[in-house]
Order: sequence, then C-alpha cells, then structure tokens
Amino acid sequence: MGKAHAHLASAEVLIVEDEPLLRKRLAASLQGYGAEVTTADSLEEARNCLESLFFDFALTDVHLPDGLGLDLLRAGDFAPDTAVVIMTAEGGVETAVEAMRLGAADYLTKPFDPGELPLILGACRKARQADRLEQHRRKQEKESRNFYFGEGLSALEKQIEKIREADSRLLDRPPPILIEGETGTGKSTLARLIHDGGPRADGPFVELNCSALPENLAESELFGHERGAFTDARTARMGLFEAASGGSLFLDEIPSLSLTIQAKVLTALETGRIRRVGGNKEIEVDARLITATNIDLQQAIREGTFRQDLYHRLDLLQICIPPLRERPQDISGLTDFLLQGILRRYRMKNIRPSQDGLKRLSQYPWPGNVRELAHELERAIVLADGEELDFSQLQPGAGEFPSAGTPEADSSEWLNPNWIFPAEGEFDLEVAINRLIQKAIEQAGGNISGAARLLGVPRDYVRYRLQKD
Repeated sequence: MGKAHAHLASAEVLIVEDEPLLRKRLAASLQGYGAEVTTADSLEEARNCLESLFFDFALTDVHLPDGLGLDLLRAGDFAPDTAVVIMTAEGGVETAVEAMRLGAADYLTKPFDPGELPLILGACRKARQADRLEQHRRKQEKESRNFYFGEGLSALEKQIEKIREADSRLLDRPPPILIEGETGTGKSTLARLIHDGGPRADGPFVELNCSALPENLAESELFGHERGAFTDARTARMGLFEAASGGSLFLDEIPSLSLTIQAKVLTALETGRIRRVGGNKEIEVDARLITATNIDLQQAIREGTFRQDLYHRLDLLQICIPPLRERPQDISGLTDFLLQGILRRYRMKNIRPSQDGLKRLSQYPWPGNVRELAHELERAIVLADGEELDFSQLQPGAGEFPSAGTPEADSSEWLNPNWIFPAEGEFDLEVAINRLIQKAIEQAGGNISGAARLLGVPRDYVRYRLQKD
C-alpha cells in the first residue's frame, strides 16, 4: 500500500448509492486500499447503519429512492468526525454550496473515476486531522519559544544534532526520545525544537501535559473513543495519537500516567496501532513519541509507579537538561536571549541589567530554572523605572528551601529567615504558590495526589494550578 493511501488502512467507509454496479465499483476501489466498506441503497438503510456503527468516511448520492442524501446532513445523522462526500449526476453550483454549507467535506459530479477516491478521502482526512489539532491548540493555549544553547549545553546541542542526522537517514518511523530535567528547564521547548528541526517538521506537533490530565480522561484523550463508550461519549472522537500521525506527540510528565495507560502507550510504540475506548478495531498511527519527566524514572520503577518495560523502550534516545544552577556560565547569555524576546513582545526600548543586577542573577540559585528566570525578567521589564535592571529583590539563597533532615530544617517553619519582601508591588504571589506546588510535587516523587496531601488541598486544585501555569 502506498504511503499516500495509508490513511485508508482499516478505515470504516459508508457508501450510500442506489445503483448496484456503481456501488460495487466504489466499494472495490476502496477495499483495494484496506478500507472496510459498508453499503446502503436508501436513506432508511443508511440511517440504520449510522445508528449502530461509526464511519471515518461516507459517500452518499444526492438522489436516493426514498429522499435526498443531503437530508442525512440536515438531520445531523453523521458523527462530527465523519468526513462526508456528496455524489450527484446533476452538476450545479447551488447543490455544491448547499452540501458544503451542511457540512460536507467534498463534492463529486458523476461520472468520475473511482480510482480518484483514495486521494479525495485522503484530503478529507487531513482536513479532519487539522480541525482536531486546532481544537487541541486552543485548549492548550501554549506558546512555543526558542531554545538557548549556551556553553553549559554545548554537549546537549551536539547530541541533538546527531539525532537529527540519524532521523534524516531513517526510512520508517523514528524512535522515541526521552527528555529528563527539572521543572522549568525547557523540556517542552526542546521537544518542539527537535520536531521543527527534523524530517517531520511539516507534520503536526501535539503536546500534552500528562500531570494536568484527570486519570479518567487520559485514555480517551490519548487514544480517542467511540460513540457510547462512556456516559458523555455522544459521538466518536479522534485521540491525540491519531491526530499526531505524520508528526510528533509530546507527552510531558509521562510518569503521571497510570500503569494501565502506560501499558497502552507501550503497545502503541511497539505495534504502531491503537484502539479507541469502546472500540474493537485497531487503527494504524505514525506519531514520533517524545516524552519528558522531571523525576528519576529508575526510582519510580523501584517504587512501582512506572513500568520498567516502557522505560527501556523510551530511553533509546535519552536527553538530560542540567538545571540552571549547574551552568552559571550561561546566565548572562540566556538573560540577553530572553530579554530580546520579552522586549519584542512588549514593544519596549532596550532595557538591560546593571552590573550589580547581572551579578545578582548569576548568584541566585534559580530553583525554578529557566522558567523562573524568564518570569523574573518579564516582571522586571514591566515594572522598570529606568533603562537598567538591578534585581535588588534577588538575594543569594533567597530561592532555596531548607532541606528536610538538616539541623536548620523545621517542618513548621519553611521560610528562609533571611528572605525579605521586595519593593512594594513587586512580589508575585502567583509565582510563589506555583513554586510551592512544584516543590510538593518533587517531594512526592511526581505524584499529584501525594503533593495535594502534603499541601493539604484537593488534588483538583493542584491540577488547576498546573494548567493555569
């Protein structure tokens, strides 16, 4: 089967046509590319099929013995994810416009060559995939940023270049990539960079923060569901593995997935196939999987919260981003890099750190890594009174939490006694709350429920804060 028609493998297609010979020719053309075809010769029979089955594609004639094929669109008989192509022997702009207005994906005038159908349905599939990706993009509302490679990341940059070179030589699906690093080091930005610089740059890049996904929705979000699979499943829905086909699927904080979902991810990796919730049909997917974690997966394996077989499948290409405190030589260049983007976004003049300000940035431990530095720079830019930033609110050690088990640690008094509030109006409570939450998550080994118990708040509150951040 040609790559261009791989979208038809195991696809469910409904043909509604009352001419037996044409119906047979259309079915044979699609079955030749691996599609599973159901036929109907009337509106009544078509409706019976639509009530019990889900179809990826539907081809329906306009004129049928008991009514118009357009009536199926008017009545909303097709699922939202079904791509509908209207066929008619009567050409005309009015019929075409009406069909498209009612939601048809395309319009064919008889006679036509049945051999054209795979290309037509392929275009419909791409359009449907694009719609699903747009839904996901709006939901995530995340902005991708460039990645800064300083002296401290020179080895990392060379490693990524080698991965790109290897990808360019591959004839089939590229292997998964595992990115390790503390919260805020730029794992999602690096994942986007790997995608954009690889052979799949023209394909979709789908990002999902697993820690912000309720467990009862994880399977449906990743693998999709069929109509009636659960109470609210009124229509069938494509999962993100399908939506990312031809591109990359980035699963951030993958240890947050349950062991059951981890097993399904492993199956998708090994077979290139998934099964929707409530479905019994295997669907081919071709997504390059990139995963990320801010916890030690080996420790998670020992604790029984992460599957060892999945880990060995993921760590073929393992990338580790060191924390910012371990590469202080990068802070000056990284600060310039981030400031350029912030100033551009706010359309502001060239504001720079003073010598004292740059010294404070270099001495600060940055527990929130690059993300915290970016937030600090943006706040300083917005509240700046002059052309220099001195970051007087940053003091060495101010970003550190007392370590449990040390003589200075006191479980009832966690605040560094040397810390003082910055100038009036410069303290960001939202950032402070998010840092406490991240600290709790780290202490709980990446477990959201455990972090919620440490903080004394509901698990849903922690998930809300993570999504908000």
